[in-house]
Amino acid sequence: MSDTATAQASQRDAPDPPPRSGRRPARIRFARLRDLVLVPAIVGIAVIGQLVSPVFLNRDNLINILQTMSEIALLVLAQTLVLVAGRMDLSLESTFGLAPGIAAWLTVAAGAGHGLGVLSGVWSVPITLLVGVLVGAANAVLIVRFGLNGFIVTLGMLIVLRGLLTGISGGQTFFGLPSSMMYLGTAVWLGLPASVWLCLALFAVGIVVLGYTRFGRALYAIGGNADAARAAGIRVERVLTIVLIVASVLAALGGLLLSGRLASVAAAQGNGYIFTVFAAAVIGGVSLNGGKGTVFGAFTGILLLYLIQNVLTLASVPAQWIGALNGAIILIALVLSRITSGKAQD
Repeated sequence: MSDTATAQASQRDAPDPPPRSGRRPARIRFARLRDLVLVPAIVGIAVIGQLVSPVFLNRDNLINILQTMSEIALLVLAQTLVLVAGRMDLSLESTFGLAPGIAAWLTVAAGAGHGLGVLSGVWSVPITLLVGVLVGAANAVLIVRFGLNGFIVTLGMLIVLRGLLTGISGGQTFFGLPSSMMYLGTAVWLGLPASVWLCLALFAVGIVVLGYTRFGRALYAIGGNADAARAAGIRVERVLTIVLIVASVLAALGGLLLSGRLASVAAAQGNGYIFTVFAAAVIGGVSLNGGKGTVFGAFTGILLLYLIQNVLTLASVPAQWIGALNGAIILIALVLSRITSGKAQD
């Protein structure tokens, strides 16, 4: 067969080129539809909640759900970014408590609220965020620079940070916080708590960054195969360092929101939150093996968990049973997510 005939045969066998109409291929459209898997479940929970109690869909109750969810939702956002990059950060829950704890320790009046009172209250927010930066940088040095196992490093960091908070607080609760530290947790903007607006804005930024920027594509590439990403010219170490620091800052900010709403920082603030964070992320379709998942999916995961918890509370379920029921609901949600998406969550 001549070269011309061979070329003609190859052209006949080649797949049709993508349409030029600007429409995305069906595969990408389906990937976006998978982000909506939990929406029917959220609607179903809302219906059940209204049947359980007419208070459920009241504006005040819904605002209360969103406000209490917004604080831990920032932890979910932080963990989602790290998981997409193929890593995990267990220390986020301790940063959630330690960052505002150190700010309170340094700014709360001595004797009155168990603090030292060595700095003015205007420094409380910068100190909180700075602690988040330092913790993230420490994790990055150990994980990225020295190549240590991320799970073990952040587990050790979780224990260290928790011990630091207990040590500086003496096991007591900081109170009498400066007004600057309470503002974001108590302020109301346009009829909604400032923490809700802040949470929604940060999730919107996360959706844009992961879905439509070069940095987001780099995170997915690293989570899928770090060596291949490095071979493709992606600065893996730099990207991982940035995402670990950003995640810790988000955790510190979430802790600040909770401290502001409660007007205190407890010695145990954040303890045990990491289990809910991982559950929300995985239910929302984020893979523990990296390279898969979206910020919107993670948001629907935490929203579903908090709606369920509110329904159980309104149904007067004894508090000692809520934990067990939450665990069972998480397992059911994972099974449903597998059935609807066609893939098991890694």
